[in-house]
Amino acid sequence: MGGIEEDWDENDFEDWERREEEHALSSAGIAEQNDGLLRRYRTFRRAADAVAVAWRNRPEVAAVALIGSLAAAPWKEVPRFSPYRRARIALWHECKDVDLAVWLTDLKNLNGLRRAKDRTLRELYDASEIGVAPHQVDVFVLEPGTDRYLGRLCQFNRCPKGKTECLVPGCGATGFLRQHEDFRWRPESLAADRALRLFDRASGQVARAADLPLPTCSGTAEGRIA
Repeated sequence: MGGIEEDWDENDFEDWERREEEHALSSAGIAEQNDGLLRRYRTFRRAADAVAVAWRNRPEVAAVALIGSLAAAPWKEVPRFSPYRRARIALWHECKDVDLAVWLTDLKNLNGLRRAKDRTLRELYDASEIGVAPHQVDVFVLEPGTDRYLGRLCQFNRCPKGKTECLVPGCGATGFLRQHEDFRWRPESLAADRALRLFDRASGQVARAADLPLPTCSGTAEGRIA
């Protein structure tokens, strides 16, 4: 039996690459890419809702909010990946993770909060095959009343874990509360047009990220930027 190198020569590979790029830059290819990017919004927003629901029954959780690009209306931009970057074709913004802000009245059981998040994501996948990994949910811990940034919920299952990340000054001073070197929290992340309060114990407010509107995929190449 011949090997791959006998059945697939350099010209075949170049032809395949050319066909793939032609499809990617066609109206159908652009529509497929945009649809996938919007699907990512839906997936991540459903994951945010599931985690917020799981945390509601924890007495130390005063509030949970979705922040970052997932909480905002999607916008188009020239992406970082080819061939769209090279062709200057704008697509819907690529969401890379879920950013959650959580206001906590007690930091003694952050590992329990982490375990609840990870368990919820596993259950979400088992129930609906919505796959969001634990490290794709970034949790910013805030102080109730002041909105003071305290750190991020650590992803590791032990504190300290003995990783390079654990060497940042202040990291682990409170168990499972991670600090990032040179990170600066932006208070404007909580602005009304940049955040959605999913749960607020004091007011009783409850909202769903899945209810945020999303555009439909146009499927055209009108996003080309000169």
